Amino acid sequence: MNALRTLSAERQVALLFVALFGAVVLASLAVFVGWMRAQSAADADLAANERLERLLRDVRALWIGATVFWLSWLAGPVGATLLFGAFSFLALREFITLVHTRRSDHRSLILAFFIVLPLQYLLVGLRTFDLFTVFIPVYVFLAIPALSALAGDPERFLERNAKIQWGVMVCVFGLSHAPALLLLDMPRYGDRGAFLVFFLVVTTATAQIVQELMSRWLRRRPVARHIDRSFSYRAWGSGAAAAALVGGALVWITPFRLLPTMAMAGAVAACGTLGDFVMRALKKDAGVQTWGNHPSITGAVGLLDRVAPLCFAAPVFFHSVRWYAGVAP
Repeated sequence: MNALRTLSAERQVALLFVALFGAVVLASLAVFVGWMRAQSAADADLAANERLERLLRDVRALWIGATVFWLSWLAGPVGATLLFGAFSFLALREFITLVHTRRSDHRSLILAFFIVLPLQYLLVGLRTFDLFTVFIPVYVFLAIPALSALAGDPERFLERNAKIQWGVMVCVFGLSHAPALLLLDMPRYGDRGAFLVFFLVVTTATAQIVQELMSRWLRRRPVARHIDRSFSYRAWGSGAAAAALVGGALVWITPFRLLPTMAMAGAVAACGTLGDFVMRALKKDAGVQTWGNHPSITGAVGLLDRVAPLCFAAPVFFHSVRWYAGVAP
């Protein structure tokens, strides 16, 4: 680990992307071999073909995600901030299209999409972290119902405004913490902010994958079977533990020591999987299985399904890094 830490930033970046694209290539080969075997099997059932189709879509999403991460690295902090801003816009659009709104909510929606979202990412770009962390939870949460009340429509007022506020909170506030990691000014860690974003994404994705696998292998004891029969405390804990181990393996790309890094990875991943569970409850309430009705830029139906864990994990990781590293406002 010490030898890896002593490498220059350019060599660390090269090693990181070699490992990233190597893992994606191996996953693609494994899925392709499974697909070829299924095509040649005479007794391949419909369920197996559907699982393989989902795996192929997931692999395509991995390739797109890895490529987007590489391009965002090339574009620098400004390009990455704009990219996450576009993700927030698309995710918020998916969320709003599946919740109940009325014509009188148009003013609040215009405020959310075209004023709040750009201002939030502008505050990120200007590194005004103290204001950016309270802008939406305080000022926007007060402004949205006030603007909605001026429309003069009291029908389901609380429900409508709460849904808009929740969409802004998850899709804009939560996700905007990911590019904010790029702009943290930590001593002896210059030009390596993207490593923190990579660390966040990899540990969160690891927890999701391990939780899904363990929920199939372990005897299911669902916590809330009416929301999701696969979510259990044992599977959730297994995902967090796996993320902690992966975080420990990636300690060389962070400015922290081993044990704090593993603790951050486990806590962040646990929050991400809980956030995904919350979004599943919202989908149940909306009566849908996935956010969005058409394939999104990730290759999957519903961009929000892909970024929901990050929306919950990114604020926890951002503030953990700021607190532990003692980064000044």
